Amino acid sequence: MSEAANSPVVVNALRKSFGDQHVLNGIDLSVPANGAVAILGKSGTGKSVFLKLLVRLQTPDSGEIRIFDQTIGKMATGELNEIRKKIGYLFQGAALYDSLTLQGNVEFPLARHSKLPPAKIHERARKLLSDVGLESDFSKLPSQISGGMQKRVGLARALALDPRLLLLDEPTAGLDPITGTGICKLIADLHRDRNITAVVVTHDVRGAKLFADRFVLLNEGKIVAEGVWEDLRKSGDPFVSEFLGGFS
Repeated sequence: MSEAANSPVVVNALRKSFGDQHVLNGIDLSVPANGAVAILGKSGTGKSVFLKLLVRLQTPDSGEIRIFDQTIGKMATGELNEIRKKIGYLFQGAALYDSLTLQGNVEFPLARHSKLPPAKIHERARKLLSDVGLESDFSKLPSQISGGMQKRVGLARALALDPRLLLLDEPTAGLDPITGTGICKLIADLHRDRNITAVVVTHDVRGAKLFADRFVLLNEGKIVAEGVWEDLRKSGDPFVSEFLGGFS
């Protein structure tokens, strides 16, 4: 991509292995500011690992990661945490706190990382939950709502600190097609309304087409196709054609 100089995420020659398993094998990628990029690939191709490397939940074997034009590889913990405050992260399983209400889950990062008074924290949490369609469920516990609703709470929490970058790990995993489509449309709306950069890893091609303006396809630790949808569709790579199947 030519936007590297203004990209909030730039990755060069990124490699990561677990023992003899080479998960990422020399990844180069720039994510354009305010873009929505879908990282596609089969299960086990390193998509989730890639996201974790971007916030240094895991560390690469080699290569460089620049977030907001700062190299994070050897960054001190305090400085890294300041970068992380600008990033919203949705884990694959939503990772909600079981003992907290939905409102409490969204309030958690605000109470920990903002200087807002309690009344403003409550107000912001309720506004965020309303934005994702959960205005009637503030006091419920995660165990009392569906998987799709849990993903919505996770999205609300990821947006709590008004991040500049949103990282979403398999947001439709485990959901039925109708609920998954609803989540993808919500991601599209949030991306558009908040003018936020989004990187979403998924195997859900149909859902990705609803929110992404660029696509990256991983196979065996490498990028085998990248660009707008037409670039992937016209690729002559056999794996790309097989992965996309009948999608036009």
